[in-house]
Amino acid sequence: MKSQLSARPLALKVSVTALMGAGLLTSASVWAQAAPEKTEPVETVVVTGVKASLIKSLAIKRTNDQVVESVVADDIGKLPDNNVVEALQRVTGIQVTDRAGGEVGTLSIRGMPDVQTTWNGRTIFTASGTQVALQDIPSTLVRQIDVYKTRDASQLETGIAGQVDVKSLRPFDFKGSKVSLSARETYLDPAKKGNPQLSGMLSNRWDTGFGEFGALVNLSDTKTKYRNESVTPGAMVPFASPNAAEDPAGYTPLQRITDTSIWTPGMRPGLPTAAGSTLDFNGKAYPYYLSRDAVFQSDLQGERERPSANIALQWKPNSDSVYTFESMYNGYRNKTFNKLLFSFVDWWGDLGPNPAGSITTFPGTNIIQSRTVNNVYGFNSGDYTTSATDSYVYALNGKWDIGDRLKLEGDVSYQTSTYHSEFTATRIDRVAPSINVKFNDGNNNTAFHFNNDADLTDPSKWNVAQFYDNANRNKGSAATASLAGVFDADWGALQTLQFGARFDDRKASEANRTQSAFLGRTLASLGPEYASVNSNFGTAISDVPRSWVEANAYYIRDHIDDWRKLYNSVDANFLTTDKLSLQKTFDVDEKTTNLFLMGNTQNDLFGHRLRGNFGVRYVKVKTDMNFYKVDATTKAVTASGASKSTSKFLPSMTLIYDPSKDVVLRFNYGETLRRPSFGDLNPVYQLGDDVSKVGYGSGTGGNPDLKPTHSKNLDLTAEWYFQKDSALYGTLFKRKIDGLIVSTRRKVHVDPADDPFRNSTSGGDHTNGYDYVINSPANASNGTMKGAELGLIYFPKWLPSALDGFGIQASYTRLTSSQNVPEVNDAGVIVSQLETPFFGVSNKSYNATLAYEKGPISARLSQVWRSGFLASNEAALFANPIGIWRHPEKSVDMQISYKINDNTTLDISGVNLTNEVQQAYYHFGTAGNAQLTNFGTLQIGRSVAVGLRWKL
Repeated sequence: MKSQLSARPLALKVSVTALMGAGLLTSASVWAQAAPEKTEPVETVVVTGVKASLIKSLAIKRTNDQVVESVVADDIGKLPDNNVVEALQRVTGIQVTDRAGGEVGTLSIRGMPDVQTTWNGRTIFTASGTQVALQDIPSTLVRQIDVYKTRDASQLETGIAGQVDVKSLRPFDFKGSKVSLSARETYLDPAKKGNPQLSGMLSNRWDTGFGEFGALVNLSDTKTKYRNESVTPGAMVPFASPNAAEDPAGYTPLQRITDTSIWTPGMRPGLPTAAGSTLDFNGKAYPYYLSRDAVFQSDLQGERERPSANIALQWKPNSDSVYTFESMYNGYRNKTFNKLLFSFVDWWGDLGPNPAGSITTFPGTNIIQSRTVNNVYGFNSGDYTTSATDSYVYALNGKWDIGDRLKLEGDVSYQTSTYHSEFTATRIDRVAPSINVKFNDGNNNTAFHFNNDADLTDPSKWNVAQFYDNANRNKGSAATASLAGVFDADWGALQTLQFGARFDDRKASEANRTQSAFLGRTLASLGPEYASVNSNFGTAISDVPRSWVEANAYYIRDHIDDWRKLYNSVDANFLTTDKLSLQKTFDVDEKTTNLFLMGNTQNDLFGHRLRGNFGVRYVKVKTDMNFYKVDATTKAVTASGASKSTSKFLPSMTLIYDPSKDVVLRFNYGETLRRPSFGDLNPVYQLGDDVSKVGYGSGTGGNPDLKPTHSKNLDLTAEWYFQKDSALYGTLFKRKIDGLIVSTRRKVHVDPADDPFRNSTSGGDHTNGYDYVINSPANASNGTMKGAELGLIYFPKWLPSALDGFGIQASYTRLTSSQNVPEVNDAGVIVSQLETPFFGVSNKSYNATLAYEKGPISARLSQVWRSGFLASNEAALFANPIGIWRHPEKSVDMQISYKINDNTTLDISGVNLTNEVQQAYYHFGTAGNAQLTNFGTLQIGRSVAVGLRWKL
């Protein structure tokens, strides 16, 4: 339970000599002490803004035993970005992706997303998950974020990638009373909406006859209206060649090949793509084409709100003790209307008088680049989702000095988090006379138009078809108690002993419901209020239809009782609102016990200081699980259960050597764990229909026998603090990871009573049950992650006076990852192993920031970039390469602050100023590339914000 040097959140008065002297401090104390005051005169400079934040981060990096990067607020509640994840993207080794809805969606440390998230050192999570979405923590509530890339025995053992600790403000951070107010308006494109953010903080402290008291209240509310636009070609499927001399038995030319005895769906490189490639039809070879099964585009419009609050009460009765009570609330509200236009293009039954002229192929391949399809079926789906999260944390912390040699810190906390979502989707469908598609228009985008795009907006042309009505609820809670201490042993080289114990009781559960039915009426017959037409779609993406009609999801949700009754009138099995209920799918109770012991040493080596710590952490986890299965026919619930217990000793070692006063060398060895997600433990099947008509459905099912993934971590770091405000640092690291959880497949036959699609018409005959390919997690992979990092913070001293406020922050990361992925047969038996990179890992990434600090102006211009990476795998149902790779991604951001007076500051900022898009393509090994097997394009959009901050 190691604390870091706390940083003053006001304009920083830095005693440079004292700050650099802080490197002489050890980390043996349970909470850090400030550097002692110097009696001799010292050089004092006043530093604010971006430069102050960077100087503080260097001080934290230098004084910590572990490899840690920090982002520090340069003013009260003022991180150098609009939200926590955006602030972290410039940290060395951090990669971010999945930008959408005006924010970053995914954060990884050194390419891995398994991040332990903590608040003031305490584990926090959302509902039944193991992490918290850092986007849910507003930047105005944060004074500092620490990213631990290594950890010792005194720290939490989970999170192979690292730990992100978010520190909030407390009243004892200030000398007296403080008031801060901020208002920000952010304009998002392509939503073309303004979005307000308001926050306020009030803090004070008082001396009384019972000691010193402090109280702080911090409130924030952020609202965002956003729009995500994407255009995507479907997956590849094979078709019999129109040039065949005779029809193969059971097939006609130009027909999609659905018989999986002729071709095998889901092969990792896909089917061969050379012109003239053949498939065997009853002993005869016939050439085939590869084309997409569909094209679709999504116009998702959403509204998000994040109310947040934290309070902190502190009491210092005497110089030997301090008590802190603090509580945090994070709320999340999100409403989205996703207007989906979907058209199949796998129909070859009516090509007109010149079928060969209806297609073009990429030169030298059998891949169709463009084509015209007549009488094609398509649907539009109005998908409406509401989701809400409420998370609360309550904590009481005490710190005591027991005599001159013992310090203790105790902490108890309780947290609870609930996530609830509802999803409704109304499909309207039609058969269009024709569609003309370019699967790649030359810019790796898909372009298409129908014979008459005006029909897309005419409600009379559309039939109201399926309605999907789903909901789920996830809950989580945890009660945690810990006690840690440090004993000033002073036993020769052994200076201090750190010890501690922690107990955590974590509970989680999930529940859901799902139903669907078919109506069969024209949209126009329901009245104009049931239709909604969008406009100006995708103008920055591709040549596609700009408008289409959907069932009005807003109106349907506002009149959901009537809508359910309408579907119940044609299908008695479809439940009305008063009959709906959620069915629990699982609940878990996980109890974790931790003990640790660590010694801190100091010696001289060649006349220079050599520090170190050596420790071991013991962790024992006992997990009790209950699972619930609902009979598809009788709705009866069957419960089953499982229990397991695991324990592990995790050693750690850190050596820190100062070969000169400006150079620090570190060596770290530590072991960390990644526990299975609770959802991955649930063995009950979640099945999906055979919508692609390949002869079997799909599904998922968990594995209650999963074990934690174990990582052994090595880091070697060199840091050169060549100026009082500048440093150059680099790291070599390696992670050897055993027991990675990967998805394995097996085919199972589901009896009719358990088949939720027994009445389906989209797949095959379900009368006697049906086959499903189940994806299930297993500890079936080992991997290695290694790489190098290089970082620089530099404020030149030789610049002329007009430019002497400029500085540079830059970093570069190079990663190499490899893991074995098992190949299985239909029975789920592993028959071979493949080597692949980790998901989400860019081999190269960098950030470069030009900072300026002079007078009342503070400015920053930065670019973050990451190379292409394997994002995910496609479902194993198609003929394309299975990997979905992202193109390189970048973002250019800026921020300018102008200090109007001592109390008021104006901020202007922008994100993704160059309006980058996110693109992907199918690829595996040497198969597939951005031109031949392009995938979707997502318009991210840019944002510009103006804010005003006032403090007193």
